[in-house]
Amino acid sequence: MLSQFDDLAELYEQFSTQPFRRELEFTSVLATLGRTEGTRVLDLGCGSGVYTRLLAGAGADVVGLDESAGMVDFARRRERERPCGATYLTGSLPADQHGRFDLVLGVYVLPYATTRAELAELCGVAAVALRPGGRFVTLPIHPGFHRDPAYYAPYGFRLHAYDPLDGAPVILNLWAGSREATVTARYWSAATLNHVLAEAGFARVTWLPHSVSEQGMAEYGRGYWAPYLTVPHAALLDCTKG
Repeated sequence: MLSQFDDLAELYEQFSTQPFRRELEFTSVLATLGRTEGTRVLDLGCGSGVYTRLLAGAGADVVGLDESAGMVDFARRRERERPCGATYLTGSLPADQHGRFDLVLGVYVLPYATTRAELAELCGVAAVALRPGGRFVTLPIHPGFHRDPAYYAPYGFRLHAYDPLDGAPVILNLWAGSREATVTARYWSAATLNHVLAEAGFARVTWLPHSVSEQGMAEYGRGYWAPYLTVPHAALLDCTKG
């Protein structure tokens, strides 16, 4: 199946080196996941494999899953060039992987559900993959994100939204170096996210704040990070399967 991400792997890799991702997003996500050595992790919507590689390098048994053949091809090529023990799959989660994982990570996956049914399906995949008591850590678009497209420009991207309604498109422009891309995501309200996650079998959904690494704070200063920390574009959810 063709995906809007098939040709974006190189850009996503470059964007992963931006201060925003390196010092804030990675720091926030990895702190939320906690110790992952020896755990079984599904990187749902793994893209080019950035988090898959990070987690494999930390000693986790990681499977990356993505519907974009272009992204998975890139991730597999990276694994061949610099093996870290990660496995990559494309398409649906195989039945022999159901109930196998301690953690499911879904970074910027839920925003690409175009309907409520697709949103429920994605949450259902995470729930089916997890053992009882397992956790789903995910980053949807924050329902309270700033509506001025220029607000997030210092962090390497802009968001353009036209209607604060469930399923409404949100246009994302991002850049790294001389490369730039535009993708379409979707807005989902807090009420809908909480409800769909509960329907999927998550007994607890916790909305967490973001954090910045000590190095990032020292290098760029509190003033650089304050606008994002005050009005983040992404929510950070930690969900526990009942």
